[in-house]
Amino acid sequence: MKNQPNDVPKPNKKNTISLKIAKNWANRWRKMESTYNSHQDCRAFNIPLLDLQEVIAEGATSVRAYIGVEKVIIEGENVYIEKLMIVGVDENGKDMISSKDGETLDSESGFIYDFSRPCPSFCDPDSPLNG
Repeated sequence: MKNQPNDVPKPNKKNTISLKIAKNWANRWRKMESTYNSHQDCRAFNIPLLDLQEVIAEGATSVRAYIGVEKVIIEGENVYIEKLMIVGVDENGKDMISSKDGETLDSESGFIYDFSRPCPSFCDPDSPLNG
């Protein structure tokens, strides 16, 4: 099944995003990382089990996590939200996603999962790792 117009993720999978969005977030992270961490407080990510189960069901032998940053505008201000994107990895160590044009996933490609719930604010305030 091909991606739908406007680079909408394939249906029937929870928390998937398009290749175009994933590339944008990853590129933004790489551009901002040197100064981003000095004024942001991302400590961890909460990962729903459903997302891991879905990527494993693709036949992955492991998963790879990419770091990205989504930019949203709230009340006229840029707000940056940390993102952790997961893709399946095959037995040869290759990401199980493919694209002919570099912008949209091919119909036989795996998915890119965005299940990001960064801490803060999705934290365990009692965790010794959250100190």
